[in-house]
Amino acid sequence: MLSTAILSAAFSSSAPVLPLSNSTALHSSSSVTTHLNLPSLAIGSKCFRANSQRLRVQASMSSSPLIEKETAEAERPPTFLRESDNGAGNESATVRARFEKMIREVQDSVCSALEAADGGGSFKEDVWSRPGGGGGISRVLQDGAVFEKAGVNVSVVYGLMPPEAYRAAKPSTENGDVKPGPIPFFAAGISSVLHPKNPFAPTLHFNYRYFETDAPKDAPGAPRQWWFGGGTDLTPAYIFDEDVKHFHLVQKSACDKFDPSFYPRFKKWCDDYFYIKHRGERRGLGGIFFDDLNDYDQEMLLSFATECANSVIPAYIPIIEKRKDTPFTASHKEWQQIRRGRYVEFNLVYDRGTTFGLKTGGRIESILVSLPLTSRWEYGHQPAEGTEEWRLLDACINPKEWI
Repeated sequence: MLSTAILSAAFSSSAPVLPLSNSTALHSSSSVTTHLNLPSLAIGSKCFRANSQRLRVQASMSSSPLIEKETAEAERPPTFLRESDNGAGNESATVRARFEKMIREVQDSVCSALEAADGGGSFKEDVWSRPGGGGGISRVLQDGAVFEKAGVNVSVVYGLMPPEAYRAAKPSTENGDVKPGPIPFFAAGISSVLHPKNPFAPTLHFNYRYFETDAPKDAPGAPRQWWFGGGTDLTPAYIFDEDVKHFHLVQKSACDKFDPSFYPRFKKWCDDYFYIKHRGERRGLGGIFFDDLNDYDQEMLLSFATECANSVIPAYIPIIEKRKDTPFTASHKEWQQIRRGRYVEFNLVYDRGTTFGLKTGGRIESILVSLPLTSRWEYGHQPAEGTEEWRLLDACINPKEWI
């Protein structure tokens, strides 16, 4: 979900920013069935859906890549946008420019807060770009004092969408038999997964992304499509009610500033999305999740995504500060590792960004950055009823209203 999160989310995060986001040469020698939801960019991992309808597209990518191969850069550029998207030097002129500015500022603030909370570790940074425009910044803190692994990635991606996706989204009624060629798209996002060492400190995932398609060259006048997606969700191994309530209150507060229906709607969407079908349980204790959001004013949704992204630190850091030094036993650690196994299962089996990246030759380090360093699978493991471990499992099987 991390890097996988962007293009992933864009083709997706979680959990969620484009998983491909973090630099991916999308190509494959075989025909693959893919979900294009182009903006889980760092996103994350979502599928292309127009008018809130998911499209399943059979796309053969053997002839040419959807996205150009990335090139490592020594320094961060002021922007990854093409000059035409900058607003002629005024970077506040376009939604693309303002969204990129937002995700880069959030990456800086979140990384600074995490390094301060860790007290020892620091982020390693990789910067990459593509010849035709776009690029990203991947940051990973590994084996820190508090965090086993923490990744915070941003990416800006330009590419081509298979024509089948466009025709499925916009049946050619007014255009007769016009069959547009590949559709240019833009996707940008931030994606992060944070795995603490202490089993009493929860894992956090967030990603926020923006996606646009341009009119195909051979279908002039076709409407441009755009949408926002994203979310923030909490995955603890042990439940502290005050922590979960605090987390959900921050999500609700961010939502209520824009529409009181957002929190209950996006909370349920989160519970439904992070469902591990073969286990019959959720990955964690939820939060908010939304995708293909374009049925509100664009400026309002840009402000909403910004508010949600800026809520990550107040939602999570107080919990980490409270739990990072809590004494624990070997059995507590084993249970954390078992729950981490569930995290791995969801990401590799169900997360749309991760699976899309793996099937299409994406940048593997970015795609798998969301996975923990360690996890555990025990044959037939079942916590005893009434224990704290059982309580967590019950909450994952039966989602609760925390506030």
